[in-house]
Amino acid sequence: MNASSPSHAAEGDPLSITRREAIKRTAMILGIAVSPSLVAGVLRAQSTPATVKGRYLTAKEFETAGAVAERIIPKTDTPGAIEVGVPAFIDLMYGQYLTDEEKRVLVAGLAKVESLSTAAHQRGFAQLSGQQQDSLLKGVAEAAQHQEKTFFHAIRELTLLGYFTSEPVGKTVLHYDPIPGRYDPCVPLSEVGNVSWTR
Repeated sequence: MNASSPSHAAEGDPLSITRREAIKRTAMILGIAVSPSLVAGVLRAQSTPATVKGRYLTAKEFETAGAVAERIIPKTDTPGAIEVGVPAFIDLMYGQYLTDEEKRVLVAGLAKVESLSTAAHQRGFAQLSGQQQDSLLKGVAEAAQHQEKTFFHAIRELTLLGYFTSEPVGKTVLHYDPIPGRYDPCVPLSEVGNVSWTR
């Protein structure tokens, strides 16, 4: 099946079902509701390299989406959203997997973020300080409370899915071990790199 095809996984394919269930369970743990279009996209999309421009979003939309994603998952002692290619993931999902309504919500929200930024600071969102960006996004998040399918929900869902399904995060943050060793129920954190989920 073509990797760019947004159609659903083949019925009865155990690998596809397992991956789909894994995505759904991850979404529950992260506290997000994954739309069917994103499930299809994540199941079929290849690893998305970090790029500085999008194929489907405009340059400004791509820049704003990346800046928003980076505030949702900023770089600390682990990679941030931009470093692992989340903006490119968002761009790919927008171009090949989102429904028309999901696309409308996303681009309208990105435009709204830019409008709010310009009105408050006379600069684009990506040019604001981290504190200014956080303050603006807090207002967007508060406005989305008690609503469904808003821009904030969409960009958060895309960011978390793009981040936690990326290869760099799987290897360096989640410490995924495809062939796990023995199970040690009680291990000092100092022995496992001070990361509680590694063993």
